[in-house]
Amino acid sequence: MIRYDVQAVNTATASSNRIHDDEVAKAYGFGGGLVPGVDVYAYLVHLPAEQWGVEWLHGGSMSARFERPVYDGELLSITSSDDPTSGLLQLSLAGPDGGQRASGAARAVAEVPASERETPEHRDRPQSPPDADAEALAPGTLLGSVTATFDAAAAPGYLSAVREPLELYQLQQLAHPGWLLRFANTVLAANVRLGPWIHVSSDVTFGGAVHDGDVLDVRAVVRDEYERSGHRFVVLDVAMVDADDGSVVQHVEHRAIHTPRKP
Repeated sequence: MIRYDVQAVNTATASSNRIHDDEVAKAYGFGGGLVPGVDVYAYLVHLPAEQWGVEWLHGGSMSARFERPVYDGELLSITSSDDPTSGLLQLSLAGPDGGQRASGAARAVAEVPASERETPEHRDRPQSPPDADAEALAPGTLLGSVTATFDAAAAPGYLSAVREPLELYQLQQLAHPGWLLRFANTVLAANVRLGPWIHVSSDVTFGGAVHDGDVLDVRAVVRDEYERSGHRFVVLDVAMVDADDGSVVQHVEHRAIHTPRKP
């Protein structure tokens, strides 16, 4: 078993998603503003990236489940262990109390390559996004695409924010998987008007590393929308497509509570 410790930082206190604000989060029953799930995912990514290197970004996979809140300033312990039967690298993220807050599983080579997964079509974003509800997020709804350009000169700020010490991203001017995953959130927020909302899980398949200057077309389609325990959930299929050659550099099954139960 390998262990990696990191101090959590709430990087989203100024976000339009007010679940990251202390007062709003407390009104929903939390202890304070939630550290973004995409950043908790970035913490989990460290150990498989350290073990497998850049090759992992060209064809591996990573799943993450966010089970309990992570708060600003908490010292987190992430452990990994190889499961020789399944070929998985099992990951666990624990808080200062020792309780598991998140879990994950990574493969050096994905079972289904990103290139073989269905890729949503490009669509222009709506000028006036509707409120997030069951109708606006009905299964099969094609969402408007967003564009992202990776600027390696700006990347050190992101790497510092998620406390990433690995040198491979800066030495090879590669986008961190956590930075890329942020655009799965962005494509949802660009298509519907959201109140406070919560990232629940992401299953990610890597199709290639993203280099300095690469332009991505982030596309998404709604796979599912449902109610559970008073929360309304949405599941998206998100494809990050290289705008130059059309290859899929990352495919994500992205799950979120788009409308939490009222406190």
